[in-house]
Amino acid sequence: MGGAVSAGEDNDDLIDNLKEAYYIRSDLVERAFRAIDRADYYLDEFRDNAYKDLAWRHGNIHLSAPCIYSEVMEALDLHPGLSFLNLGSGTGYLSTMVGLILGPFGVNHGIELHADVIEYAYQKLDSFIKTSDSFDKFEFCEPSFVVGNCLEIPPESRQYDRVYCGAGVQKEHEDYMKNLLKVGGILVMPLEEKLTKITRTGLNSWETKKIISVSFAPLVLPKHSTNGKPRTVPLPKYEVRTLQELARICIRHTLRVTTDGGDNQSRGRGSSFSVGRGLAVAGLHKYGPRFKRRRVHRRHCNALVLATRQVVASSGVSSTSLDGNNNQGGRAEDEEEAREREIMFNDTTCPGCTPCLSPEKSWDRLQQLTMTLHRNKWV
Repeated sequence: MGGAVSAGEDNDDLIDNLKEAYYIRSDLVERAFRAIDRADYYLDEFRDNAYKDLAWRHGNIHLSAPCIYSEVMEALDLHPGLSFLNLGSGTGYLSTMVGLILGPFGVNHGIELHADVIEYAYQKLDSFIKTSDSFDKFEFCEPSFVVGNCLEIPPESRQYDRVYCGAGVQKEHEDYMKNLLKVGGILVMPLEEKLTKITRTGLNSWETKKIISVSFAPLVLPKHSTNGKPRTVPLPKYEVRTLQELARICIRHTLRVTTDGGDNQSRGRGSSFSVGRGLAVAGLHKYGPRFKRRRVHRRHCNALVLATRQVVASSGVSSTSLDGNNNQGGRAEDEEEAREREIMFNDTTCPGCTPCLSPEKSWDRLQQLTMTLHRNKWV
């Protein structure tokens, strides 16, 4: 399907036409489309057709029409921090646009049937990161792809906030697709010649909305192995961010805010594009968790010890050495500061033991603690 929108001379012209035809309706989706030139995902000899509202296929490489991608992006109702699964991820064009909205604390996974298309997608992703001016203007959730049939996902695999399927889904596979969603999640897929939006409202309840008529190639059915048992495709691993990665994210965010000059206009609720909002929407205030401001002594922290139930910042300097005159008032202030620090750490860690925390909760607590230490100049 395609051709509903007139051809443009460049990517911005194409997006203007999509907006005029009301396929792109939100600011967030518009900025994601403008940030990535559709022609970059074409082979060089076919770039002249990139700005037409038509699907394109060459061998196993395939791109849907721009009007389809825009309807999908609008229907997914994306915002920072969500988890996204792209079934039939293809060139990675859609996944990369989604990653610009999810921000650094989202999850962006894709499954593609053909290994050569996965290789092509990673080449395009690498080119975007290294050469695109847009990369430094956004807080990006880099997609991860695996090769396999999307109908062979193990039933015990994790569920996602948002799921899109880029192939026609047979009616008998509808429930299979629905079970990939978390409660409150949104699934967008071609179902019975209609692009369909399904929202999971409860464990066994759903809301369905037909969007537009479409024509997609059907899902490829899985092949059984020689012993008669179906194969399974493991999803990309979900890994907790390391401190080094968190530091890199914070540094990039700080540099972006500095170079923007702080004069960006507000981008609306949940946007990761406005100044200072990338961390806030992920549960982090721009300046760390909001605690009562008070004057504190600046101390150098030589070590950060993670114990089972608490976090201890070791300054390497005893309280008596900080007060050479053995001043009683100074010691009292130090004791008060120590008490406040203990409360602060207890507020940013789980009241239970660390092993009881899920990876997601541990990640959130670690982010809060890192920003707290930085704000109070203990690291």
